[in-house]
Amino acid sequence: MTGTAPTDWRTQRPAGPLSAPGLLVTIGVVAIDQAAKLWATAALTPAVGIDVLPILTLYRVQNTGIAFSLFAGSGAVLTLFTIAITIGVVVFWMRSEEGGRVATVGYAAILGGAFGNLIDRLRLGHVVDFLLLHFGDRELFVFNPADAALTLGPVLLIVVYLLFTKR
Repeated sequence: MTGTAPTDWRTQRPAGPLSAPGLLVTIGVVAIDQAAKLWATAALTPAVGIDVLPILTLYRVQNTGIAFSLFAGSGAVLTLFTIAITIGVVVFWMRSEEGGRVATVGYAAILGGAFGNLIDRLRLGHVVDFLLLHFGDRELFVFNPADAALTLGPVLLIVVYLLFTKR
């Protein structure tokens, strides 16, 4: 063995938004999201459920708001808000000094999810949601792959920055 210690992944700088890993994850999320939404639009009748799992139903809706349909009908404001938040995420990502690959995936998932929903909002005037999470008759929310990425990304960042980074 040489005298050099392995670099701790927690202290490594995340690859940036224009790096191969950053672009791969961001574009991958957008591609999966858009392909799934195209399929859902073609294959699913609006507001007609198809049970897939005991807790998951395919159920297509047009969401003009954000999470839980908040601010429905505020299209231009939501579009500008999404763009501003996306720019903020990119700035945080570019300034990040630690977190390594996990942080890269977290930031890129957020970016890909934001772009996926922004594409819908600009192209259609609404976001296509088609995955209904429920427990029995209790419906929790309808979401899409971009929303899943927008949830996974912050979870990864919380894990990296609150639980694993060295201070």
